[in-house]
Amino acid sequence: MSKKEKVILAYSGGLDTSIIIPWLKENYNYDVIAMAADVGQGEELDPLNEKAIKTGASKIYIEDLKEEFVTDFIFPTIKANAVYEGKYLLGTSFARPIIAKRMIEIAEKEGATAISHGATGKGNDQVRFELTVKALAPQLKIIAPWRIWDIKSREDAIDYATERNIPIPVSKKDNYSMDRNLWHLSHEGSDLEDPWNEPQYDKMLKLMVSPEKAPDKPTYVEVYFEKGIPLKVNGVKYNPVELIEVLNKIGGENGIGIVDMVENRLVGMKSRGVYETPGGTILYAAHRELELLCLDRDTLHYKDLVSQRFAELVYFGQWYTTLRESLSAFVDKTQENVTGTVRMKLYKGNCMSAGAKSPYSLYSEELSTFSRDEVYNQKDAEGFINLFGLPMKVSALMKSSSLDNGAKSDKKSKDKASEKDASKVKSDSKSSAKASVKVSSKSGDKKKSDSKGKKKSK
Repeated sequence: MSKKEKVILAYSGGLDTSIIIPWLKENYNYDVIAMAADVGQGEELDPLNEKAIKTGASKIYIEDLKEEFVTDFIFPTIKANAVYEGKYLLGTSFARPIIAKRMIEIAEKEGATAISHGATGKGNDQVRFELTVKALAPQLKIIAPWRIWDIKSREDAIDYATERNIPIPVSKKDNYSMDRNLWHLSHEGSDLEDPWNEPQYDKMLKLMVSPEKAPDKPTYVEVYFEKGIPLKVNGVKYNPVELIEVLNKIGGENGIGIVDMVENRLVGMKSRGVYETPGGTILYAAHRELELLCLDRDTLHYKDLVSQRFAELVYFGQWYTTLRESLSAFVDKTQENVTGTVRMKLYKGNCMSAGAKSPYSLYSEELSTFSRDEVYNQKDAEGFINLFGLPMKVSALMKSSSLDNGAKSDKKSKDKASEKDASKVKSDSKSSAKASVKVSSKSGDKKKSDSKGKKKSK
């Protein structure tokens, strides 16, 4: 009897991966080894061990990746200020490469020949998982059931699970597709598929309260960064995982971090999702305030360009690329002086700066004050403006000169045309006069001839 081939399945215990275990066994006769990554789901992981085995897995790995997730993926992305399409803080996007990386390590350990995942053929996650495999272990086969099987909808998937008595965490009435980790919780599908529908926040939110239910007085929180990395909250130093957990609690209680957006998926379609990112929203806002204090204008503005491209690379699943690594090296250089404390004011969903300080601050009160000062000579501004505006002035003078020359040229042309017309009229007049004289002369000659004729006849 030949030995079964092994496949490593990215397992969450959700609807999709719950039915993939029996499907892989029924259709491929694989020995299915499940791998659940603990990237901060919390209580969701507790029942997975028993559930995976009962569903048909031969083994399950539950891997604690939380600290690596924060230090190697979240912090570099915060330092880059990477936000996809101005709103999405990339919670699912940067979780996929670390999960796929660990699956590859387990595949090597177990001697597996294939990797499988529950991402749909319409989404971004299939790309993120598979690009990581192609970058780190191109020899492994990839099985993506949603691109192969006859199941065409979440309702079909629920029916498949019900037929096999597989417990699932959703029903046809409450059918959101959710992804949770330490950084965020996402919601897609169901009533959100119509972008005109307002999200039912009181029914949906799990990490936070809605802004309406947040306290009626503001909460202040201070975040200390060192070289762009957050280390302390309200003066207390935390390890990376604890720091995000603390900020999630503070932000969640104040309704901070709800994002409802229609985004452009890599595969070409638009999708709508609601994201809860309470701690992440505070960190992004605080980090930006510190950069405004510590980075010079040219670096800050160029980094903004890099931030957008960095966000696209993360969203598109291109974490393990030379370009992303190169941009991270640039970002790390910009963060050398991004050290200091930022105070944020949280109030009913609003996250506002309430002060910032840094030993590397480029802000000078002496230079920027509206009061009398002895540092800044305002007369210097005149020469600066003259030189800075010189290209604009030269361009304007050139246009003005061109217009004047054009007007003069037009006038000359018109004058010449007028002279030509006048000359033509004059010439025509002379020609008419000559013609008249000729006609008169001929008429006179005719009269004389007629007169002579009459005399002869007499």
